[in-house]
Amino acid sequence: MGFDGAKLALYLGEKLAVILRDDTPGLPFADHWDLPGGGREGAETPLACALRECREELGIVVPEDAVIWQGSFDEAGRIKWFFVARLPAEAEAQIVFGDEGQRWRLMTQDEFLTHPRAVPAFQDRLRVYLAQSATEKDQH
Repeated sequence: MGFDGAKLALYLGEKLAVILRDDTPGLPFADHWDLPGGGREGAETPLACALRECREELGIVVPEDAVIWQGSFDEAGRIKWFFVARLPAEAEAQIVFGDEGQRWRLMTQDEFLTHPRAVPAFQDRLRVYLAQSATEKDQH
């Protein structure tokens, strides 16, 4: 399966783990709030990519069964995957920030969705997840 990268919206309790991107000139969305994730390595699956990137960037191992949603998105002909996972708030103690980005923090979902310096594509993808999960709740 061809794809270029994957992101993970990781909820720790009711808050999202977000990373402030480096402010390097020329870096896309420099100094913006981002979600863990990145490019595919080798023949890894989309989920393996997202979980590896999260482990590298935040030092936290997210078990596959914590992933509750997934979707693929076309970015100008390049396929990117987006996953949502939930862990208890106590899992915050496992975070060890890596060497990508300026810092990490927990942010409410609403704050991320409305933040003027959050990466817009990931705000949009989180909204897709929220809309789909709301629709599924209405159907049950």
